[in-house]
Amino acid sequence: TARIERIEALIDKPIKFGSLRILVRACVKKPPEELPESAVFLEIKDARAGEDGMSVFSGWMFASSPSLSAMEHAIYDVWVVDCIKKSSDNLSSSR
Repeated sequence: TARIERIEALIDKPIKFGSLRILVRACVKKPPEELPESAVFLEIKDARAGEDGMSVFSGWMFASSPSLSAMEHAIYDVWVVDCIKKSSDNLSSSR
């Protein structure tokens, strides 16, 4: 459908998007005085109905270089946009 959706994911709280199960393990953001960079360690599984789920990505994604460590999937494309801090929880946004 070529739709773009922004997702906010809490660390260690899996979320579902379509057939994907996305789990953020860590989110790191450089301080404002350094060159901007956000990095997120993600575990992504494709869990279609009636299946256990197959790992499609596990590793670090970088906001400044989405093609450096990209998830390869026929339907979905996940990019890290930023790490934000909301209250006492770290959040990671991806689309």
